[in-house]
Amino acid sequence: MDRVLYIVSATHELNTYIPPHQHECYELVYYLQGVGTTNVGPRSYHFRSSSFALVPPNHKHDEHHREDANVLFVGFHSEHPNMSNLLGVYEDDKDQTVLQILLRMKAEFTRKQDGFSELLNLQMSEITVHLMRLLSASGYQSPTEDRVQYVLNYMNEHYRHKLSVETLSEMSGYSYDRFRHLFKERFGSSPLRYLLLKRLDYAKSLLRHTQMQISEVSAAAGFVNDAQFCNMFKREIGHTPRAFRINNQSG
Repeated sequence: MDRVLYIVSATHELNTYIPPHQHECYELVYYLQGVGTTNVGPRSYHFRSSSFALVPPNHKHDEHHREDANVLFVGFHSEHPNMSNLLGVYEDDKDQTVLQILLRMKAEFTRKQDGFSELLNLQMSEITVHLMRLLSASGYQSPTEDRVQYVLNYMNEHYRHKLSVETLSEMSGYSYDRFRHLFKERFGSSPLRYLLLKRLDYAKSLLRHTQMQISEVSAAAGFVNDAQFCNMFKREIGHTPRAFRINNQSG
């Protein structure tokens, strides 16, 4: 038996960030409008209109809205043995079945006629049955984990190491060309250029705040050799590493 605790609508402006938090109940968050990312537990997911997040009890989750957004979310308890497996972001079906039930629930909650709480619980159970059918239906996509974001997280931690686009595309599960296209679409630059700018930012910090030799800075920032480092630095920053250090040395 499912038991509904609340059902709420909310709007979020562009670039709204909701910090990590958790609930003692399940929460279903339906994205009526907008795109963005959400971390549920240790994993990152991408959401868009007509997708919904399912968050089990005591799982930390956040949201970063990259557009103005409208959401509808419901908190509930469930005794279904497989409900705890439904973690992440899912796409509604072509008939928007989950949304239609949620809208009926919202209308019932607003009217609050006799027996509305019992009806809400029944409607939530209807959603639960539908979700179980989605999981067992052939060809249904499992949670739409944001694989490109996962790769970006890895790049942010390992940009000083040798990384190839081939390796990163394999990590994402996409083909080489598809990964490059999705990455540039999401983050505004190619994977290699993103790595280059990360390495240059780190090199600038070392030049400002340490007395490391130029060759040491080059190696620490992940460049192949000093010549590559100096050429890339001059091209992108407009000064040689040495001139940049003289103009920006701290202390």
